[in-house]
Amino acid sequence: MTLSEQPPAATLVFQTLLTQGPLTRAELGRRTGLSSGAVTKVSAPLLADGWITEIGPARERQAGRPATLVAVRPERARFIGVKITSDELIGMLVDLTATPLTTRRATLGSRDVGTVVRAVARLVTALAAQAGAADGGTASGVHGVGVTVSGDVDRQTGTVRYSPFLDWRGVPLARLVEAATGVPTVVDNDVRALTVAEQWFGSGAGLSSFALITVGTGIGCGISVGGRVISGAHGVSGEIGHLPVGGTDRVCTCGNTGCVEAIASSQAIVEQVREETGDPDLTTTDVVRLAHAGDAAARGAFTRAGRALGLAIASVANLIGPERVIISGEGVATYDLFADEIRRTFGAQAFGAAADCDLVVRPLPFETWARGGAAVAAQRLFSPPPGLTAAATSY
Repeated sequence: MTLSEQPPAATLVFQTLLTQGPLTRAELGRRTGLSSGAVTKVSAPLLADGWITEIGPARERQAGRPATLVAVRPERARFIGVKITSDELIGMLVDLTATPLTTRRATLGSRDVGTVVRAVARLVTALAAQAGAADGGTASGVHGVGVTVSGDVDRQTGTVRYSPFLDWRGVPLARLVEAATGVPTVVDNDVRALTVAEQWFGSGAGLSSFALITVGTGIGCGISVGGRVISGAHGVSGEIGHLPVGGTDRVCTCGNTGCVEAIASSQAIVEQVREETGDPDLTTTDVVRLAHAGDAAARGAFTRAGRALGLAIASVANLIGPERVIISGEGVATYDLFADEIRRTFGAQAFGAAADCDLVVRPLPFETWARGGAAVAAQRLFSPPPGLTAAATSY
């Protein structure tokens, strides 16, 4: 029996073990709200099918009696996550607990959909074969593939509705990759997938609510509330890069003006400095160097970026009251240049106790983003049990 065919209580037990195990049956009951008899009953088929295993004994903290620990079997399933950027693929193969087994990168010579799909298929095959997870160089030993892309992505249908950096519209990417690889495929927004990764094994683990802000080519945000990453009724959520903060007539990638992204993205900062200095050849490296040297135009651009980001982060804090906001993305490499303005603006705009939200700067390589894609793929093994709530549903 597959996990998707298990009753909701079994799914709840499995999710709890996946995110919080190993645990004794008694502790499983406490954390899921299930009776000891129910835990034993729903665990039996999971044990028989090899999804979980007994690894005890342990010692119950209160009674002092020996007890058997139960845990997920990591080797039971393998998944591949692929992060697509404008010029590169980053792939990672993981086990059932999202432990990395191997990683691989591939350069993209074109953003043409067909070319990218074929490159993804080659990468999936290479990762599977490299890890010994397939026979004859195929991907047959992989249970699922999770592909992540920036932009407006409908995870339910696997369609990239709009990705400005790839210039894609209405691309049925999940169907195309699945046809090319022969492996069940899910497609999600890259920041949302990274939020799943942080929720499972990163700085969001164990928190009831948190937000992940990514700063770089774009400005993204993933939100977790009540142990669930929010995807939105229409597949759009957390788009703080397109919050209107004003103060500029610069046109954003979405076509509007006044967006956070039009002020604080890496390219927006470079373009502002180019305009003010009259030097169209300045690169990101040049702009960072100028800012560190005290150049007024460069420092001003980073200050404006910091203010826009501070306003956006304060908006998130005021709306959902997260325990923590994690700031990541390639832009954090220059975080020192706008950190003070972010914190000053955040402190000024966050309402009341929302200002007590913990701000954490966490550099995350693209391999971690790919790992998030693999975690999203693993979610297809089961559906969140309706009507049941526990910290385990954060997976």
